[in-house]
Amino acid sequence: MHSLYDFSPLLRMMVFGALLALGPLAWVWLRQRRASAPHRVQALTALTLFLTFDLVLFGAFTRLTDSGLGCPDWPGCYGNASPVGSHVAIAAAQNAMPSGPVTLGKAWVEMIHRYLATSVGVLIVVLAVVAWIGRVRQRAQRQAWGVANLPSGRPKEDSPPRGAAQHAQRQAWGPFLPSLTLLWVCIQGAFGALTVTMKLFPAIVTLHLLGGLVLLMLLCVQLPQFDNNAPTVVMAPALRRLAWLTLVLLLLQVALGGWVSTNYAVLACSDFPQCQGSWWPLMDFEQGFALWRELGMTAGGAVISFAALTAIHYTHRLMAVIVLGALALLAWRLNRVPALRYPARWIAALAALQLITGLSNVVLDWPLLAAVLHTGGAGALVVALIWVLAATRAQGHSVQQSLSGTAA
Repeated sequence: MHSLYDFSPLLRMMVFGALLALGPLAWVWLRQRRASAPHRVQALTALTLFLTFDLVLFGAFTRLTDSGLGCPDWPGCYGNASPVGSHVAIAAAQNAMPSGPVTLGKAWVEMIHRYLATSVGVLIVVLAVVAWIGRVRQRAQRQAWGVANLPSGRPKEDSPPRGAAQHAQRQAWGPFLPSLTLLWVCIQGAFGALTVTMKLFPAIVTLHLLGGLVLLMLLCVQLPQFDNNAPTVVMAPALRRLAWLTLVLLLLQVALGGWVSTNYAVLACSDFPQCQGSWWPLMDFEQGFALWRELGMTAGGAVISFAALTAIHYTHRLMAVIVLGALALLAWRLNRVPALRYPARWIAALAALQLITGLSNVVLDWPLLAAVLHTGGAGALVVALIWVLAATRAQGHSVQQSLSGTAA
Protein backbone atom coordinates (compact mmCIF):
# COMPACT_ATOMS: atom_id res chain seq x y z
CA MET A 1 0.00 0.00 0.00
CA HIS A 2 1.27 3.44 -0.92
CA SER A 3 0.49 6.65 0.92
CA LEU A 4 -2.33 8.74 -0.57
CA TYR A 5 -0.50 11.95 0.34
CA ASP A 6 3.21 12.11 -0.42
CA PHE A 7 4.56 15.66 -0.45
CA SER A 8 8.15 14.70 -1.31
CA PRO A 9 7.76 15.60 -5.02
CA LEU A 10 5.86 18.81 -4.28
CA LEU A 11 8.84 21.16 -4.62
CA ARG A 12 9.85 19.61 -7.94
CA MET A 13 6.30 19.94 -9.26
CA MET A 14 6.15 23.58 -8.16
CA VAL A 15 9.42 24.29 -9.96
CA PHE A 16 8.11 22.57 -13.08
CA GLY A 17 4.88 24.58 -12.90
CA ALA A 18 6.87 27.79 -12.52
CA LEU A 19 8.93 26.91 -15.59
CA LEU A 20 5.75 26.29 -17.57
CA ALA A 21 4.37 29.65 -16.43
CA LEU A 22 7.48 31.42 -17.74
CA GLY A 23 6.23 30.84 -21.28
CA PRO A 24 3.00 32.87 -20.92
CA LEU A 25 4.79 35.50 -18.83
CA ALA A 26 7.49 35.94 -21.48
CA TRP A 27 4.87 36.08 -24.23
CA VAL A 28 2.95 38.87 -22.46
CA TRP A 29 6.15 40.80 -21.75
CA LEU A 30 7.32 40.61 -25.37
CA ARG A 31 3.93 41.45 -26.85
CA GLN A 32 3.13 44.24 -24.37
CA ARG A 33 6.59 45.66 -23.59
CA ARG A 34 5.62 49.08 -25.02
CA ALA A 35 2.18 49.11 -23.38
CA SER A 36 1.26 50.71 -20.08
CA ALA A 37 1.30 48.69 -16.86
CA PRO A 38 -2.52 48.32 -16.72
CA HIS A 39 -2.58 47.00 -20.29
CA ARG A 40 0.14 44.47 -19.47
CA VAL A 41 -1.82 43.27 -16.47
CA GLN A 42 -4.97 43.08 -18.60
CA ALA A 43 -3.13 40.98 -21.18
CA LEU A 44 -1.81 38.64 -18.49
CA THR A 45 -5.27 38.34 -16.93
CA ALA A 46 -6.82 37.52 -20.31
CA LEU A 47 -4.14 34.92 -21.03
CA THR A 48 -4.59 33.38 -17.57
CA LEU A 49 -8.34 33.22 -18.22
CA PHE A 50 -7.69 31.45 -21.53
CA LEU A 51 -5.30 28.95 -19.93
CA THR A 52 -7.73 28.33 -17.07
CA PHE A 53 -10.43 27.58 -19.63
CA ASP A 54 -8.02 25.12 -21.27
CA LEU A 55 -7.39 23.60 -17.85
CA VAL A 56 -11.13 23.06 -17.36
CA LEU A 57 -11.30 21.38 -20.76
CA PHE A 58 -8.33 19.16 -19.96
CA GLY A 59 -9.92 18.32 -16.61
CA ALA A 60 -13.00 17.12 -18.50
CA PHE A 61 -10.74 15.10 -20.81
CA THR A 62 -9.04 13.58 -17.76
CA ARG A 63 -12.35 12.60 -16.23
CA LEU A 64 -13.88 11.29 -19.47
CA THR A 65 -10.87 9.11 -20.26
CA ASP A 66 -11.04 7.60 -16.76
CA SER A 67 -7.61 9.03 -15.99
CA GLY A 68 -8.55 10.65 -12.69
CA LEU A 69 -6.88 7.82 -10.76
CA GLY A 70 -4.04 7.32 -13.24
CA CYS A 71 -1.82 8.38 -10.34
CA PRO A 72 -3.68 7.27 -7.20
CA ASP A 73 -1.70 9.50 -4.83
CA TRP A 74 -1.17 13.26 -4.57
CA PRO A 75 0.54 15.55 -5.48
CA GLY A 76 2.97 13.31 -7.36
CA CYS A 77 2.67 9.91 -8.98
CA TYR A 78 3.68 7.05 -6.68
CA GLY A 79 5.92 9.49 -4.85
CA ASN A 80 7.57 10.86 -8.00
CA ALA A 81 7.18 14.13 -9.85
CA SER A 82 6.36 12.36 -13.14
CA PRO A 83 5.32 8.91 -14.37
CA VAL A 84 8.87 8.40 -15.69
CA GLY A 85 10.12 7.63 -12.20
CA SER A 86 7.03 5.56 -11.41
CA HIS A 87 6.97 3.18 -14.36
CA VAL A 88 7.68 0.13 -12.20
CA ALA A 89 4.81 0.88 -9.79
CA ILE A 90 2.47 1.75 -12.68
CA ALA A 91 3.34 -1.46 -14.52
CA ALA A 92 2.73 -3.50 -11.37
CA ALA A 93 -0.68 -1.86 -10.82
CA GLN A 94 -1.60 -2.42 -14.46
CA ASN A 95 -0.56 -6.08 -14.35
CA ALA A 96 -2.57 -6.62 -11.17
CA MET A 97 -5.66 -5.05 -12.74
CA PRO A 98 -5.36 -4.78 -16.57
CA SER A 99 -8.75 -3.05 -16.91
CA GLY A 100 -8.21 -0.84 -13.87
CA PRO A 101 -7.70 2.91 -13.64
CA VAL A 102 -3.87 2.86 -13.60
CA THR A 103 -2.00 2.72 -16.91
CA LEU A 104 1.03 4.62 -18.15
CA GLY A 105 -1.10 6.66 -20.57
CA LYS A 106 -3.66 7.56 -17.91
CA ALA A 107 -0.88 8.47 -15.50
CA TRP A 108 0.53 10.95 -18.02
CA VAL A 109 -2.90 12.47 -18.64
CA GLU A 110 -3.44 12.93 -14.90
CA MET A 111 0.02 14.41 -14.30
CA ILE A 112 -0.19 16.78 -17.28
CA HIS A 113 -3.44 18.06 -15.76
CA ARG A 114 -1.62 18.67 -12.48
CA TYR A 115 1.28 20.42 -14.25
CA LEU A 116 -1.15 22.73 -16.07
CA ALA A 117 -2.97 23.45 -12.81
CA THR A 118 0.32 24.33 -11.11
CA SER A 119 1.32 26.71 -13.93
CA VAL A 120 -2.08 28.45 -13.78
CA GLY A 121 -1.61 28.78 -10.04
CA VAL A 122 1.75 30.45 -10.59
CA LEU A 123 0.20 32.96 -13.01
CA ILE A 124 -2.51 33.77 -10.47
CA VAL A 125 0.15 34.31 -7.81
CA VAL A 126 1.87 36.77 -10.19
CA LEU A 127 -1.42 38.62 -10.75
CA ALA A 128 -1.99 38.92 -6.99
CA VAL A 129 1.55 40.16 -6.36
CA VAL A 130 1.30 42.70 -9.19
CA ALA A 131 -2.05 43.92 -7.83
CA TRP A 132 -0.58 44.55 -4.38
CA ILE A 133 2.46 46.29 -5.85
CA GLY A 134 0.09 48.47 -7.87
CA ARG A 135 -1.87 49.33 -4.73
CA VAL A 136 1.30 50.43 -2.92
CA ARG A 137 2.39 52.57 -5.88
CA GLN A 138 -1.09 54.07 -6.21
CA ARG A 139 -1.06 55.15 -2.57
CA ALA A 140 2.38 56.67 -3.01
CA GLN A 141 1.19 58.60 -6.08
CA ARG A 142 -1.87 59.88 -4.23
CA GLN A 143 0.31 61.15 -1.42
CA ALA A 144 2.60 62.85 -3.94
CA TRP A 145 -0.35 64.43 -5.74
CA GLY A 146 -1.75 65.64 -2.42
CA VAL A 147 1.51 67.41 -1.58
CA ALA A 148 1.82 68.84 -5.07
CA ASN A 149 -1.65 70.41 -4.93
CA LEU A 150 -1.44 72.16 -1.58
CA PRO A 151 -3.15 75.62 -1.59
CA SER A 152 0.23 77.34 -1.22
CA GLY A 153 1.13 77.15 -4.87
CA ARG A 154 0.50 75.89 -8.38
CA PRO A 155 0.30 72.15 -9.07
CA LYS A 156 3.64 70.55 -9.76
CA GLU A 157 4.53 68.41 -12.77
CA ASP A 158 3.69 65.23 -10.87
CA SER A 159 0.03 66.23 -10.49
CA PRO A 160 -2.45 63.52 -11.48
CA PRO A 161 -2.81 63.35 -15.24
CA ARG A 162 -6.12 63.90 -16.95
CA GLY A 163 -8.38 60.91 -16.39
CA ALA A 164 -6.45 59.60 -13.38
CA ALA A 165 -9.50 59.94 -11.13
CA GLN A 166 -11.59 57.90 -13.54
CA HIS A 167 -8.84 55.28 -13.78
CA ALA A 168 -8.58 55.02 -10.00
CA GLN A 169 -12.35 54.70 -9.71
CA ARG A 170 -12.36 52.00 -12.37
CA GLN A 171 -9.89 49.95 -10.33
CA ALA A 172 -11.99 50.16 -7.17
CA TRP A 173 -11.61 46.40 -6.63
CA GLY A 174 -7.86 46.89 -6.22
CA PRO A 175 -6.04 43.75 -5.08
CA PHE A 176 -9.18 42.21 -3.56
CA LEU A 177 -10.24 40.14 -6.58
CA PRO A 178 -6.72 38.91 -7.45
CA SER A 179 -6.24 37.90 -3.81
CA LEU A 180 -9.61 36.16 -3.74
CA THR A 181 -8.68 34.38 -6.97
CA LEU A 182 -5.43 33.21 -5.38
CA LEU A 183 -7.32 31.91 -2.35
CA TRP A 184 -9.81 30.15 -4.60
CA VAL A 185 -7.13 28.43 -6.71
CA CYS A 186 -5.69 27.05 -3.47
CA ILE A 187 -9.13 25.69 -2.58
CA GLN A 188 -9.32 24.17 -6.06
CA GLY A 189 -6.00 22.46 -5.46
CA ALA A 190 -7.38 20.97 -2.25
CA PHE A 191 -10.44 19.67 -4.11
CA GLY A 192 -8.13 18.23 -6.77
CA ALA A 193 -6.29 16.33 -4.05
CA LEU A 194 -9.55 15.08 -2.54
CA THR A 195 -10.76 13.97 -5.97
CA VAL A 196 -7.85 11.53 -6.08
CA THR A 197 -7.60 10.49 -2.45
CA MET A 198 -11.36 9.99 -2.08
CA LYS A 199 -11.42 7.84 -5.22
CA LEU A 200 -13.59 10.02 -7.48
CA PHE A 201 -16.20 10.68 -4.80
CA PRO A 202 -19.08 12.13 -6.93
CA ALA A 203 -19.82 15.14 -4.72
CA ILE A 204 -16.13 16.12 -4.61
CA VAL A 205 -15.64 15.74 -8.37
CA THR A 206 -18.74 17.84 -9.06
CA LEU A 207 -17.59 20.54 -6.64
CA HIS A 208 -14.18 20.49 -8.33
CA LEU A 209 -15.86 21.17 -11.69
CA LEU A 210 -17.93 24.01 -10.23
CA GLY A 211 -14.81 25.41 -8.57
CA GLY A 212 -13.15 25.58 -11.97
CA LEU A 213 -16.05 27.63 -13.30
CA VAL A 214 -15.87 29.96 -10.28
CA LEU A 215 -12.19 30.48 -11.09
CA LEU A 216 -13.15 31.44 -14.65
CA MET A 217 -15.72 33.88 -13.26
CA LEU A 218 -13.24 35.53 -10.90
CA LEU A 219 -10.72 36.06 -13.70
CA CYS A 220 -13.36 37.31 -16.12
CA VAL A 221 -14.68 39.90 -13.65
CA GLN A 222 -11.22 41.45 -13.44
CA LEU A 223 -10.93 42.21 -17.18
CA PRO A 224 -13.34 45.20 -17.58
CA GLN A 225 -11.55 47.28 -14.91
CA PHE A 226 -8.57 47.74 -17.25
CA ASP A 227 -10.57 49.05 -20.22
CA ASN A 228 -10.82 52.81 -19.71
CA ASN A 229 -11.93 53.65 -23.26
CA ALA A 230 -15.13 51.63 -23.65
CA PRO A 231 -18.39 53.40 -22.77
CA THR A 232 -20.43 52.34 -19.79
CA VAL A 233 -23.42 50.22 -20.75
CA VAL A 234 -26.35 50.59 -18.38
CA MET A 235 -28.92 47.83 -18.81
CA ALA A 236 -32.55 48.07 -17.84
CA PRO A 237 -33.19 46.49 -14.41
CA ALA A 238 -35.47 43.81 -15.85
CA LEU A 239 -32.86 42.76 -18.41
CA ARG A 240 -30.15 42.68 -15.76
CA ARG A 241 -32.32 40.51 -13.51
CA LEU A 242 -32.88 38.15 -16.45
CA ALA A 243 -29.11 37.90 -16.96
CA TRP A 244 -28.56 37.04 -13.30
CA LEU A 245 -31.40 34.50 -13.30
CA THR A 246 -30.00 32.86 -16.43
CA LEU A 247 -26.57 32.63 -14.83
CA VAL A 248 -28.00 30.96 -11.72
CA LEU A 249 -29.98 28.47 -13.84
CA LEU A 250 -26.89 27.77 -15.94
CA LEU A 251 -24.73 27.05 -12.89
CA LEU A 252 -27.42 24.73 -11.53
CA GLN A 253 -27.50 22.93 -14.87
CA VAL A 254 -23.71 22.61 -14.89
CA ALA A 255 -23.90 21.08 -11.41
CA LEU A 256 -26.50 18.60 -12.68
CA GLY A 257 -24.33 17.86 -15.70
CA GLY A 258 -21.35 17.24 -13.46
CA TRP A 259 -23.50 14.93 -11.35
CA VAL A 260 -24.50 13.01 -14.50
CA SER A 261 -20.90 12.68 -15.64
CA THR A 262 -19.36 11.76 -12.28
CA ASN A 263 -22.02 9.10 -11.72
CA TYR A 264 -21.62 7.77 -15.28
CA ALA A 265 -25.33 8.27 -15.92
CA VAL A 266 -25.01 9.66 -19.46
CA LEU A 267 -26.11 6.42 -21.10
CA ALA A 268 -29.01 5.76 -18.72
CA CYS A 269 -31.17 7.22 -21.52
CA SER A 270 -29.93 6.27 -24.98
CA ASP A 271 -32.88 7.59 -26.96
CA PHE A 272 -34.35 11.06 -27.55
CA PRO A 273 -36.72 12.79 -26.91
CA GLN A 274 -38.04 9.90 -24.84
CA CYS A 275 -36.00 7.97 -22.31
CA GLN A 276 -36.12 4.16 -22.43
CA GLY A 277 -39.13 4.47 -24.70
CA SER A 278 -41.12 6.47 -22.15
CA TRP A 279 -41.80 10.11 -21.34
CA TRP A 280 -41.49 9.27 -17.64
CA PRO A 281 -39.30 6.18 -17.10
CA LEU A 282 -38.81 4.38 -13.82
CA MET A 283 -36.68 6.65 -11.60
CA ASP A 284 -35.38 6.65 -8.05
CA PHE A 285 -34.68 10.27 -7.07
CA GLU A 286 -33.88 9.46 -3.45
CA GLN A 287 -30.98 7.22 -4.40
CA GLY A 288 -29.86 9.33 -7.33
CA PHE A 289 -29.61 12.58 -5.40
CA ALA A 290 -28.18 11.27 -2.16
CA LEU A 291 -25.16 13.55 -2.34
CA TRP A 292 -22.72 12.07 0.16
CA ARG A 293 -21.92 8.57 -1.08
CA GLU A 294 -19.18 6.71 -2.88
CA LEU A 295 -19.06 6.26 -6.63
CA GLY A 296 -21.50 3.58 -7.79
CA MET A 297 -22.93 3.10 -4.30
CA THR A 298 -25.95 4.30 -2.37
CA ALA A 299 -25.70 6.18 0.91
CA GLY A 300 -26.34 2.84 2.65
CA GLY A 301 -23.46 1.10 0.88
CA ALA A 302 -25.46 -0.94 -1.66
CA VAL A 303 -24.88 -0.82 -5.42
CA ILE A 304 -26.79 2.10 -6.93
CA SER A 305 -29.78 1.12 -9.03
CA PHE A 306 -30.30 1.83 -12.71
CA ALA A 307 -33.47 3.74 -11.78
CA ALA A 308 -31.31 6.13 -9.74
CA LEU A 309 -29.01 6.73 -12.72
CA THR A 310 -32.07 7.35 -14.86
CA ALA A 311 -33.33 9.95 -12.40
CA ILE A 312 -29.98 11.74 -12.53
CA HIS A 313 -29.93 11.79 -16.33
CA TYR A 314 -33.56 12.73 -16.83
CA THR A 315 -33.41 15.60 -14.33
CA HIS A 316 -30.49 17.07 -16.26
CA ARG A 317 -32.42 16.67 -19.51
CA LEU A 318 -35.56 18.39 -18.16
CA MET A 319 -33.50 21.23 -16.70
CA ALA A 320 -31.82 21.68 -20.09
CA VAL A 321 -35.16 22.72 -21.61
CA ILE A 322 -35.55 25.49 -19.01
CA VAL A 323 -31.95 26.70 -19.34
CA LEU A 324 -31.99 26.73 -23.14
CA GLY A 325 -35.22 28.72 -23.05
CA ALA A 326 -33.70 31.25 -20.65
CA LEU A 327 -30.55 31.55 -22.80
CA ALA A 328 -32.60 32.06 -25.95
CA LEU A 329 -34.72 34.76 -24.30
CA LEU A 330 -31.65 36.51 -22.89
CA ALA A 331 -29.84 36.40 -26.23
CA TRP A 332 -32.89 37.87 -27.98
CA ARG A 333 -33.22 40.68 -25.42
CA LEU A 334 -29.49 41.47 -25.47
CA ASN A 335 -29.47 41.51 -29.26
CA ARG A 336 -31.91 44.45 -29.12
CA VAL A 337 -29.25 46.47 -27.28
CA PRO A 338 -26.78 47.73 -29.92
CA ALA A 339 -23.76 47.63 -27.59
CA LEU A 340 -24.50 44.04 -26.54
CA ARG A 341 -25.24 42.39 -29.88
CA TYR A 342 -21.84 40.73 -30.07
CA PRO A 343 -22.10 38.87 -26.72
CA ALA A 344 -25.75 38.13 -27.48
CA ARG A 345 -24.75 36.24 -30.61
CA TRP A 346 -22.04 34.40 -28.74
CA ILE A 347 -24.58 33.29 -26.14
CA ALA A 348 -26.96 32.08 -28.85
CA ALA A 349 -24.20 30.19 -30.66
CA LEU A 350 -22.92 28.55 -27.48
CA ALA A 351 -26.45 27.53 -26.48
CA ALA A 352 -26.82 25.86 -29.89
CA LEU A 353 -23.49 24.08 -29.36
CA GLN A 354 -24.70 22.79 -26.00
CA LEU A 355 -27.86 21.41 -27.58
CA ILE A 356 -25.94 19.67 -30.36
CA THR A 357 -23.24 18.18 -28.13
CA GLY A 358 -25.77 17.15 -25.49
CA LEU A 359 -27.81 15.25 -28.06
CA SER A 360 -24.63 13.73 -29.49
CA ASN A 361 -23.70 12.35 -26.09
CA VAL A 362 -27.01 10.51 -25.95
CA VAL A 363 -27.57 9.23 -29.48
CA LEU A 364 -23.89 8.65 -30.43
CA ASP A 365 -22.96 6.70 -27.28
CA TRP A 366 -21.04 9.44 -25.46
CA PRO A 367 -18.27 10.32 -27.96
CA LEU A 368 -15.22 11.85 -26.30
CA LEU A 369 -15.05 14.96 -28.51
CA ALA A 370 -18.72 15.83 -27.98
CA ALA A 371 -18.43 15.26 -24.22
CA VAL A 372 -15.39 17.54 -23.91
CA LEU A 373 -17.03 20.20 -26.08
CA HIS A 374 -20.14 19.99 -23.90
CA THR A 375 -18.07 20.91 -20.85
CA GLY A 376 -16.26 23.62 -22.81
CA GLY A 377 -19.52 25.11 -24.03
CA ALA A 378 -20.82 25.32 -20.48
CA GLY A 379 -17.66 27.08 -19.36
CA ALA A 380 -17.80 29.50 -22.29
CA LEU A 381 -21.43 30.33 -21.53
CA VAL A 382 -20.55 31.11 -17.91
CA VAL A 383 -17.74 33.41 -19.09
CA ALA A 384 -20.03 35.15 -21.60
CA LEU A 385 -22.72 35.84 -18.99
CA ILE A 386 -20.21 37.04 -16.41
CA TRP A 387 -18.59 39.33 -18.99
CA VAL A 388 -21.96 40.91 -19.78
CA LEU A 389 -22.72 41.46 -16.11
CA ALA A 390 -19.22 42.71 -15.24
CA ALA A 391 -18.94 45.07 -18.19
CA THR A 392 -22.36 46.62 -17.73
CA ARG A 393 -21.91 47.40 -14.07
CA ALA A 394 -18.56 49.11 -14.65
CA GLN A 395 -18.49 52.79 -13.75
CA GLY A 396 -16.18 55.76 -14.27
CA HIS A 397 -16.00 55.97 -18.06
CA SER A 398 -15.68 59.30 -19.77
CA VAL A 399 -18.57 58.47 -22.05
CA GLN A 400 -21.95 57.42 -20.70
CA GLN A 401 -24.36 55.43 -22.80
CA SER A 402 -27.74 54.65 -21.28
CA LEU A 403 -29.39 51.66 -22.83
CA SER A 404 -32.52 49.67 -22.14
CA GLY A 405 -33.72 46.27 -23.16
CA THR A 406 -35.86 47.69 -25.94
CA ALA A 407 -34.86 48.46 -29.50
CA ALA A 408 -32.95 51.70 -29.97
